[in-house]
Amino acid sequence: MKSNIYGYVRVSSKDQNEARQLIAMHDFPDPICRIFTDKMSGKDFNRPGYKKLLKVIRPGDVIVIKSIDRLGRNYDEILEQWRLITRDKKAHMVVLDMPLLDTRNSSHNLTGTFIADLVLQILSYVAQTERENIKKRQAEGIAAAKQRGVRFGRQKKTLPDEFPDILELWKDGKLSAREAARRLSVSHPTFLKWAGVYR
Repeated sequence: MKSNIYGYVRVSSKDQNEARQLIAMHDFPDPICRIFTDKMSGKDFNRPGYKKLLKVIRPGDVIVIKSIDRLGRNYDEILEQWRLITRDKKAHMVVLDMPLLDTRNSSHNLTGTFIADLVLQILSYVAQTERENIKKRQAEGIAAAKQRGVRFGRQKKTLPDEFPDILELWKDGKLSAREAARRLSVSHPTFLKWAGVYR
């Protein structure tokens, strides 16, 4: 049975152009029978194009992607999907930007499979370390800003000068809460919140 070669292209939003990835697919030395595309974030694998691709691949088929981050951003999930494709579905993966990640020549070659898995593990480790470093830098930056007196979060609205008078009118039943809010140029819930505090 002849093996099919499929391409997978992903851009993060509908505004981004997938042309660079499509050119790379067309430059692939073997003909690609079908290219699946997604225009959405790589935060997870719940993507229509990717799901269709997984449904059609058979043992021996090949999936071509331009770079590993086109598969996704989360390297733990990339590892899981890589194993699903190469071990469970027994298909091959080719990452054009990283020749070591080409499993076509390693189906009967434990060394090749080991190297591909090792490269992915290293990428996963580097990505996880970078995420932790970013969180650490963010926490340190927030702590330093707080020491300088910077306040975070939405600032509380100051009460307008006319609030006490309008509050009294509302308490006396001479104004509805919505009318009181309109006169103060605030939302209805904001007025009720203020009124609840000053009751």
